[in-house]
Order: sequence, then structure tokens, then C-alpha cells
Amino acid sequence: MQALGVTLLIIGVIISVRERKFMIMWRSKPSSNNQLAIALSQLVGTAGGIYLSLELLFSFLKIPEDWWNNSSFFVEPLAVFSLILAILQPFGFKVWLRLKKIGR
Repeated sequence: MQALGVTLLIIGVIISVRERKFMIMWRSKPSSNNQLAIALSQLVGTAGGIYLSLELLFSFLKIPEDWWNNSSFFVEPLAVFSLILAILQPFGFKVWLRLKKIGR
């Protein structure tokens, strides 16, 4: 079951990086920088920002962090959740742009 989850996460990362690379290509002028590296660093940066925000929120609300310690996960569920949100972010942005265009 965990192997399926890891496989789905890897596929999600690949698809999200591909979408981010496509968005970078259309948003900016051509540059000599590697667009794949930029897209991957954006994905990791977004996931890291979401993770830190959730950690601070849990800390502020005094939510105990040990509620998932006895689980069968081999990674921290909060980190996986932030990675999933970062993977979905470019697709949500695309939907938002389409809805904004329709609303005009």
C-alpha cells in the first residue's frame, strides 16, 4: 500500500513539474536557465512553505504533533499533505484563471 502511495506521489510530482515548466515557458521570456530546475525548485519551495505554515498553525493552536506517531507511515503525514497541496497548486491556478476569464 505504501509503495502505491509513493508511486502516486512520484507521478504527481512529475506531472506538477511538467505543468509548472509549461507555465514558466509562457509567463517569462526565454532564458538560458534550465526551466526544469526552476519548476522543481518552485515545487519544493511551495511544499516547504505550506509545511512551515502548517507547523506554525499547529503550534499556535496547540495541536499535539504526536497524534500520528503511532501510525504506519514511514514519512510525516504533514509533509506528505503539504507536498500533495504543492502538486495540486498549478492545476488550481489554471482553474482559477479559467474561471476568472469566464467571469469577465
